[in-house]
Amino acid sequence: MELDIVLAAVGVLGVVVATMSAKMRSLPISEPLLGLVAGIVLGPQVVGVLTMPTLAAEQSLLHEVSRVLLAISVMAVALRYPFGEIRRHIRPVLILLLLVLPVMAMVSAGLGWAILGMPLAAAALFGAAISPTDPVLSSSVVTGEAAERVLPARDRQLLSVESGSNDGLALPLVLVAVTMAGALTPGGALLESAWQVGGGVVLGVGIGWLGGHALRLGARHGATASAPALFFTVVLALGILGAAGLLHLDGILAVFVGGVAFNIVGTGRERASEDSVDEAINRFAVLPLFVLFGVALPWQQWVELGWQGVALLLAVLLLRRIPIVLLMKRPLKLRPPDALYLGWFGPVGVAALFYLTMEAERLGANEQVLAAGSLVLAGSTIAFGLTGVFGRELYRRATAQTDSLDR
Repeated sequence: MELDIVLAAVGVLGVVVATMSAKMRSLPISEPLLGLVAGIVLGPQVVGVLTMPTLAAEQSLLHEVSRVLLAISVMAVALRYPFGEIRRHIRPVLILLLLVLPVMAMVSAGLGWAILGMPLAAAALFGAAISPTDPVLSSSVVTGEAAERVLPARDRQLLSVESGSNDGLALPLVLVAVTMAGALTPGGALLESAWQVGGGVVLGVGIGWLGGHALRLGARHGATASAPALFFTVVLALGILGAAGLLHLDGILAVFVGGVAFNIVGTGRERASEDSVDEAINRFAVLPLFVLFGVALPWQQWVELGWQGVALLLAVLLLRRIPIVLLMKRPLKLRPPDALYLGWFGPVGVAALFYLTMEAERLGANEQVLAAGSLVLAGSTIAFGLTGVFGRELYRRATAQTDSLDR
């Protein structure tokens, strides 16, 4: 019965999104925000037709749904641009991954410790989970005609590649936090990180390479002439994810690396249909997850956080990413408006839900961490859904003024 209600709600939202498709990118609203609001309305706090247990009790379902959604999303990111364009940004992307990502985790952990009084281990779990930028939420500000018209290609590519790759590379940070919680030894965390990350890279390269050559072979013999490459890449993403799960590897990283390998050796037809992948993910596939997330929000735990919860949310939105990107604008070769834009639009999203629920499965549900993490995720979804259009307009005005001064 409740599954039918969820499916009906997703169907109605899908019709709304399809009807408003031409206008959605010019309105201060996003598809994840629509799903979140629908889940809240249908949940126990408003209409009450859905009574899904809270996040602490239902982490397994949300973990698996977020895992699948992330896999398809990072595959779309890996195929979004020709590999030659991605290769030109290796140095700034490495700075974002090896420096900015860990600093974001440490800043977020510090805020959890300072504002909520979290124990250090819990703060580390919180900080690691919300550190990666999200490819699902950020995709709405780097794709589409409006984004391509206003934002430089370099900015869009940097944010896309960073959000696709750091979702998997956040895993070692999470394992460090798990070690601090006492569930792993430092040596065990190092070995698991090496196995999951290294194995994920090898698996992704191997399957992506084979998939690309298989598609080339099929195209040469006409076997795939009428088959949309879109479905092949989605199936490839799910296949890599499943294989990584069986081998206990970093599945999200494996899918991204597999997508890059596929991008290198593929026919190029799959990139022509990549817009369809982004359309499917960012407009429709996100709806079920955010409806479920909206229903499962831990309202009582949020109330218990009190004003400190609101302070934490605001501090994370303002301090987690913006200052470090501004400080690194010179090595990243960003003008101040570009650094500010990429600093703000590096949202906490589905990746945070994936890692929060992973931690809960490994260590048991820490209600303070889940409450704080879910509050930041919900607040991020609202903030970035409402500011996408406004932020793009501010960026256009700022860069127009900068360009006129330069002349």
